[in-house]
Amino acid sequence: MRKNLLRVFQLLLNEFGAQNWWPGETPFEVMVGAVLTQQTSWKNVEKAINNLKAEGELSPSSLNKIPPDRIKQLIKPAGFYNIKTERLKALTEYFIKQYNGSISRMQKNAAPRLRKELLSIKGIGRETADSILLYALDKKIFVVDAYTIRMIYRTGISKSADYDEIRKIFETALEKYKINGYSTVDVFKEMHALIVELGKRYCKKIPICNECPLDEMCKKKGVQNE
Repeated sequence: MRKNLLRVFQLLLNEFGAQNWWPGETPFEVMVGAVLTQQTSWKNVEKAINNLKAEGELSPSSLNKIPPDRIKQLIKPAGFYNIKTERLKALTEYFIKQYNGSISRMQKNAAPRLRKELLSIKGIGRETADSILLYALDKKIFVVDAYTIRMIYRTGISKSADYDEIRKIFETALEKYKINGYSTVDVFKEMHALIVELGKRYCKKIPICNECPLDEMCKKKGVQNE
């Protein structure tokens, strides 16, 4: 399993190149993006973030003070703006109350504790929490999304659809993998981003297998039923 995942990483890196993802000028912007990207495309998230930036509202103190109705207007392009406004408010309140809006203070705590705290916030699920931990706080935790579950099943690497089980599979396989001076956190970030790119280009609900960089190693499980 470890060899297969390392092969996936190298094949995707060769095909797509380093993604250097997650897009964001600050860790807090990454946190906001992790909430806004729920159930929508990144293009829509970018529009919402740009709206917040243009109005000078993309900071913990601003989002904590700004009226909810104003946030809804600004993040409307990201969809589900009523729910996402509530989640942004809850996340920002936690960030200020627990860490005075300081990323460095937050980073001092271990990943398991932070994950438990984030998951206690209404509307913050495992994928969102882990995205914040990995991309905003540089914690060694792998992010699992629908693209990951689809890829790992179709290739035959794992039959599991359990989020935390898949996360641990990746973490165990990649934790000590070194390439081009990447840290473990860098490898986790790149692998997740590369799988997202794979899912957007080739490993779709109706896949484009003959052009996919994983075609030769993929067992194409379930593809005939797509």
